Amino acid sequence: MSRKKVTVIGAGNVGGTSAQRLIEKQLADVCLIDIVEGLPQGKALDMMQSAATEGFDSHIVGTNDYKDTANSDVIVITAGIARKPGMSRDDLLSTNAAIVGGVVEQVVGGSPNAVIVVVSNPLDVMTQLTWKKSGFPAHRVIGMAGVLDSSRYAMFISEALGCSIKDVRATVLGGHGDTMVPVPQYSTVNGIAITELLPKEKIEEINERTKNGGAEIVKHLKTGSAYYAPSASTVAMVEAILLDSGRILPCCAYLDGQYGVKGLYCGVPVELGAKGVRRIIELDLNAKELADLQNSVNAVKELAGKL
Repeated sequence: MSRKKVTVIGAGNVGGTSAQRLIEKQLADVCLIDIVEGLPQGKALDMMQSAATEGFDSHIVGTNDYKDTANSDVIVITAGIARKPGMSRDDLLSTNAAIVGGVVEQVVGGSPNAVIVVVSNPLDVMTQLTWKKSGFPAHRVIGMAGVLDSSRYAMFISEALGCSIKDVRATVLGGHGDTMVPVPQYSTVNGIAITELLPKEKIEEINERTKNGGAEIVKHLKTGSAYYAPSASTVAMVEAILLDSGRILPCCAYLDGQYGVKGLYCGVPVELGAKGVRRIIELDLNAKELADLQNSVNAVKELAGKL
């Protein structure tokens, strides 16, 4: 039986680390592509030379040629520039729109049945752009943001409670930016909502830290942005697709009336399978959460309008 194939576009920190996690988990063979000559080839060769030590049989190839990406089951787009201190994700809009639009046009012809996972920022708008440029059905184009935001939220919850992170399930909805919506009533520790376990003020403090989770890291690093947690979150989505597992994860998906939103990509819980989004799950939100989500949707809409 031949292994599945995943193409990772962009061999920078997020792309390189995603590729490493994919082959070490033996989920697929990987094609790592970048415009910089030698970068994907060098990283791929370095990773292959760890196979004997790490004990994986999956294979990675580095390339600058889109022909090598043909027949991919999943395409991960990490291409684009990273944030620097003081920049918002939205500041990356025009530069990354040109980069992402270009790579989509190059890759879809050779892999017409692939599922595309977009990681480039500003996330929601780049996912919308990818869907339009690809001509793929919306269920096969999804953005990675909610898994990352929820993973950050879970870490802060676990820290505040001093409990095992394995028991924490956190939910964050909305756009991947300052207007994201952490949802305490659907964030649980072994099934118990955090509203039962933490005081309101502490939850609000954690919510704020989650919204600024990426900026906090950018501030420390000064010359780049997060990549360990983003790559882990990306691979969680790719794994759910490759294994057709039906995992429910918060992803940036196309809304066609759900949550009162039509014709826009935004972060919501979805069930993931081999063809991408199997279904979108509509949570019963309270008035404040709905208003916050609408505010987030409006911010995404405004940014999408700038394209």
